Order: sequence, then structure tokens, then C-alpha cells
Amino acid sequence: MSHHKVIVIGTGPAGYTAALYASRANLAPLVFEGVQPGGQLTITTEVENYPGFKHGIAGPALMDEMREQVLRFGTEIKAETVLSANLGASPFALSTDKGDYTCDALIIATGASARWLGLGRDEELSRSGGGVSACATCDGFFYRGKEIAVVGGGDTAVEEAVFLTKFASKVHLIHRRDRLRASKAMQDRALANEKIHPVWNQAVVEILTSVLETPLGDKIEKIRALKLQNTVDGSLSELPVEGLFVAIGHQPNTGLFAGQLPMDETGYLQVEKGSTRTPIAGVFACGDVQDHTYRQAITAAGSGCMAAIDAERWLVEAGLAE
Repeated sequence: MSHHKVIVIGTGPAGYTAALYASRANLAPLVFEGVQPGGQLTITTEVENYPGFKHGIAGPALMDEMREQVLRFGTEIKAETVLSANLGASPFALSTDKGDYTCDALIIATGASARWLGLGRDEELSRSGGGVSACATCDGFFYRGKEIAVVGGGDTAVEEAVFLTKFASKVHLIHRRDRLRASKAMQDRALANEKIHPVWNQAVVEILTSVLETPLGDKIEKIRALKLQNTVDGSLSELPVEGLFVAIGHQPNTGLFAGQLPMDETGYLQVEKGSTRTPIAGVFACGDVQDHTYRQAITAAGSGCMAAIDAERWLVEAGLAE
């Protein structure tokens, strides 16, 4: 069993930033990549709102930069997935798909995963840049002057639809019922916007695409329409759009800690206000795994910095680090 002073679970902006600060504090962190190395940014084609890149940067490229930076300072990264964690005793014990480990301080940066429609194609096209996204603030700019659709009926869907009217010529708000679940104030704001067109009692059952050729001669599959099914009478129809935003919620990746750490009603880890400390001394949570409000790369990175500093201070106070 391998022992480490600090272990970080997750390699999104939060995990990498936590590792960066922990490495520079001479804590020699070990990082586990998990099932989605690089986190959600690896399925974002272009990132234009992360400071320091005036021309923007592809999501996977940004995560590669972060990875190389933490490696430069001595972080050890393993392509392993944590299968179980015992937080009931110190040091904490972790088992991965390849081995067993213990640590004095644990930083949880497992993130959250967007809920998709279950069609397969939606998630696939989000990764390939085919016109499907789960983040309006990340990708809305690329749909300037285009007709797009948002799926969902809650606060997130309505908020994203309103945000997207800054760019799109028309936003179809698709909901499987005849009324939205969002707060009345948000509904009033959305339905008063002339660019938002509600599409009631409809479910997306298929994403229709076309193969387009880029100026460089490459071929890429892009969304051209949605096949909809009426949830009342079962009839089918097509809705031509150039983009689809799935806004049916996010699922925090916290199943590993069920019964060990407190979570809110939607599964997000709860931390002490103004810090990243969980109720278990020596265990810290950062990034989207504990943030259901902002969910941005920059805020995740900021909380990763906080987690590393919180962990370092705790280790010193506990007499486990100089």
C-alpha cells in the first residue's frame, strides 16, 4: 500500500490547480485521473472566457497545458479510477482499479457530469464539435445569428435560453410538458423575450445531421435538425436548428462518498462556508463537485487553489507537514 501526504481525485481545472499549489508547497501530491481525464473541458471545443488566452483555446488544449504545468512541479499523475474510499479513519484509504493507497489529506475534485438525453448522439456530437453543448456560457458565442434549441424546463434551461438570445437569432425552448418548472420571475422574463419560442409537449428523439466540408478540406458532422415526438399524441415532427443545448441538469460525481460525507438534496458535497473543508478533518472538496451555482472553469480553478491551501494549513496544524 502506497502512502502519500496529499491525494487529489480528479483532473479538471479544480484538481489540476489543487495539485499545482500542493506541489509548489512541497507536498508531493498524487493525482488520479479517473474516467474522464481533464474533466468537462475536454468536451468543450473552444474556451474564450478563461483568462490568459486572448484568442481563446480549445478545451482539451487548456487541460493539456494544466497537466504539463503540474508535472513540471513534480506532481505524480496516475491513470487510475478510485473505486472505493474509507474516510472513517486516518490515514484515509483508497482503492483504485490498479492498487491501494493511503493519504493524510484528501482533495476531492471529481466534478459533475452533464445529464444528456440518453440518445448517444448528443454526447458524441458534443465531443466532436458537431453543434451540441451542455454549457451556454461556454459555447453560446459560436451560434451568433443562428437558430438553435434548448432542451429543459427548469431554471437552468430558462436561464441558458435567455443568455443565448444575446447571440442566436432564435431560441426554441423545448419542454416535454405544457408549462415550465422554472421560477415565475424567470419564466416571465423568458416568455417576454421575442427571440424565445416555446415548444411545448415535445421530446427530442433523434438528432439529424449533415456532413460539411471545412475551408481546410476536412469533413465534420453537424446538426441540421431535431426529430421531435409529441408527448401527448405521439406524433413526430422535425425542427431545423444549427445548435442544441441540453439543460436538464448536472449530476455531481459523488457516489463514491455516499454515506460518508454530507450532500445537499441534489448530491453536491457540502463544505464549510468560505472554505473547502468538509466535516471530516483532512478531507477537502473543490470545483463542480461542491458548486452547483457557477460551474465555470475559472471558479473551479479558484476553489482548487483554496483546497490546496486549506490542506497545507491543516497538515501543518496536525503536525503532518512542516
